[in-house]
Amino acid sequence: MRRSIQSQVTVVAAAALLGLTACTTDQSIENPPAATEGGEATAPAGDGGATPAPEGGDEWFDQAEYDQQLEQRSASFEGDPEQPWTQYIAGETTATGQFAADGPQKVCFSNASISNPWRQTGWITMNEQLKVLQDSGVISEMETRDAQDDDNTQIADIDYFIAEGECDGFIISPNSTAALTPAVERACETGKPVVVFDRGVETDCATTFIHPIGGFAWGIDSANFLVDNLQEGDKVVALRILPGVDVLEQRWAAAEKIFEENGIEATDYFTGADPTEIKKIISDELATGDVQGVWMDAGDGAVAAIEAFEDAGADYPVMTGEDEMSFLRKWEDTGLTGIAPVYSNFQWRTPLLALEQIFAGEEVPAEWVLPQEPITEDQRAGYLADNEGMPDGHYAKFGGEDLPGYPDVWQDRVIP
Repeated sequence: MRRSIQSQVTVVAAAALLGLTACTTDQSIENPPAATEGGEATAPAGDGGATPAPEGGDEWFDQAEYDQQLEQRSASFEGDPEQPWTQYIAGETTATGQFAADGPQKVCFSNASISNPWRQTGWITMNEQLKVLQDSGVISEMETRDAQDDDNTQIADIDYFIAEGECDGFIISPNSTAALTPAVERACETGKPVVVFDRGVETDCATTFIHPIGGFAWGIDSANFLVDNLQEGDKVVALRILPGVDVLEQRWAAAEKIFEENGIEATDYFTGADPTEIKKIISDELATGDVQGVWMDAGDGAVAAIEAFEDAGADYPVMTGEDEMSFLRKWEDTGLTGIAPVYSNFQWRTPLLALEQIFAGEEVPAEWVLPQEPITEDQRAGYLADNEGMPDGHYAKFGGEDLPGYPDVWQDRVIP
């Protein structure tokens, strides 16, 4: 079965990014770079801008996967709903008796990046979960190498871990799908457990692949919300981060299908998550006529889009964003009609917990599908209250409230 990138993403300014040859160290993330969220890669310099996205999204549409994610949105999840990072949809499992081990084990983590607020939030959560497993004697250390959104760097990082020969288990969050597949396969060939999460690769060799439901589910949730609150013939501006990341392309492929089926006029643009470009796109569209809706494949930049309507003196659109705090707060302040799709940030805990089970020789899901539920208007106040004091770049469904550093490390945006 082809495993696609499942998103969806951060933790420091460029000067604070992890060195290529070092483990993680304490680093402040008070001023992260403007980038993307929900598992996406940072847009390359010069990418995006107020340019209509090219046609050809059909290549990313997979009817079978669309149908599966449509059903999974209402699936029953095994496990404790109070700990959604441990839940999964029942299915094929992987026997792990051969990986059972005594004593603390060394984990090697190859990370695509910590280049945007979604990944920063998750990285903090992951480090707090690591502390718990170190204290309980499951993990001795987690050596981490950050690829800074570069395929070649990440391939070299994985090969370094393999050559080093000191890893008892691998965690890999791939930068991109096809390019990282051979490196993941080489990690599997070591005979050590391999946990892939967030984005996928084109191989089933990993011990488990962990991800929320996926991009089609996001697109279905967000596009159906707009259709339900708009009329046939209404105009939607779709703001997309960048091309070629399959979870993002799947989000748009699902949304485009639903818009076309319901007579919604949608024009999509790549933005590079640049607030200035987002404002320009919206301003230019408003100059040519009314815009009734805004669809986003990630919430980064949602506030800039809303501000463009304010600057133009136009009515607020029906809006989709994400569970980033900046959008939730602006949504509440404006009273606009909105929804916050979610690419569950709490997934950053799950790879370490999966290795805990693997080192104990317990079965794990072969494909570990986590819950993915949007935040609705009637839920918004609760999430705002639960995350009071968190910075704008924080994600409401981060799932770290029971971890040792809560709430300080997420408020301070410092990696422990």
